Amino acid sequence: MSDPLPALRPGATIGILGGGQLGRMLALAGAKLGLKSHIYCPDPHSPAFDVTPFKTVAAYDDEAALRAFAAEVDIVTYEFENVPAATAELLASLKPLRPDANALAISQDRLAEKSFLASKNIPVAPYRAVHSLEELEAAVGELGLPAVLKTTRLGYDGKGQRVLRTQEDAAAAFAALKPHPLVLEGFVPFEKEISVVVARSADGTVRAYDPAENVHRAHILFTSTVPADVPAGVAKHAAMLAKVIVVALDYVGVLGVEFFVLGGERPSLLVNEIAPRVHNSGHWTEAVCLTDQFEQHMRAVAGWPLGDPQRYADVVMQNLIGDEVEIVPGGIGGDTQPHLYGKAEARPGRKMGHINRILRAN
Repeated sequence: MSDPLPALRPGATIGILGGGQLGRMLALAGAKLGLKSHIYCPDPHSPAFDVTPFKTVAAYDDEAALRAFAAEVDIVTYEFENVPAATAELLASLKPLRPDANALAISQDRLAEKSFLASKNIPVAPYRAVHSLEELEAAVGELGLPAVLKTTRLGYDGKGQRVLRTQEDAAAAFAALKPHPLVLEGFVPFEKEISVVVARSADGTVRAYDPAENVHRAHILFTSTVPADVPAGVAKHAAMLAKVIVVALDYVGVLGVEFFVLGGERPSLLVNEIAPRVHNSGHWTEAVCLTDQFEQHMRAVAGWPLGDPQRYADVVMQNLIGDEVEIVPGGIGGDTQPHLYGKAEARPGRKMGHINRILRAN
């Protein structure tokens, strides 16, 4: 189903929920297209506020502020998937919301997400819903150990999950993880992780970027390397599955899809999770694609035709975590593109920026 809304004209304003680095880079990308951005975020020190004069500092449940925000913008999008459902529903009743509230609802809940993917014949790890300790014990019996117990909501960068290696781990993990219900996932002996950033326009056109191979450190993405070291058939299949997902969601915007690559004579894929927004593992597109993921998202949200996602060089994106941001002044060469997020304090585990290092031209 295509979106019938007319395309925005240059000078129109896109409202962005969330003021972190993704909102900042979306606003910068929009500015190149002549589109204004209005950032809504409760944190007065949000880095996205540095790049646009239009901002609202208010809680996500402040109905009066949300209504005033909606009155100032033409369309609303978001930079993070944990937008409260009531916030999304209110704004969607006032202005077009892209991606829509349904995509948010599915991606916010791991059980809803897995059920949706399975219903579309998208392969996922075996899982069970867990409402009680008794259900957890039964699920462990069905899926075996090791297994991973996760919260259904608000999990990111390794938070909200515990690995169960013995039966004795179950009770402590169930008590520690909140809120319930939880989800138990069977342990997946994957060889590597890859991700695909895919975009769908308001008229239904779909474009996917090349898969990136991701390496995590302390549960936080450390590097994304493109091309991914996977067989061509695996890369093609990952892009195809990502396209199936955005079409099934009737999605408008950029979506990140994370995969586990299982080894063997014929490597296969499982979808780990989806993210209804621009994605950390897609930052490499800024350096080597005519249209990066941020411009692509703003094009889609604005109702414009999608840009070309073709990659022109090999590249490695590296996150700068905490004090690692200090390498940038004077510490990188001419083949490296820095992006710093303007955050005032470098704390352990905090993403302060990233660098894109071009490896060679295609």
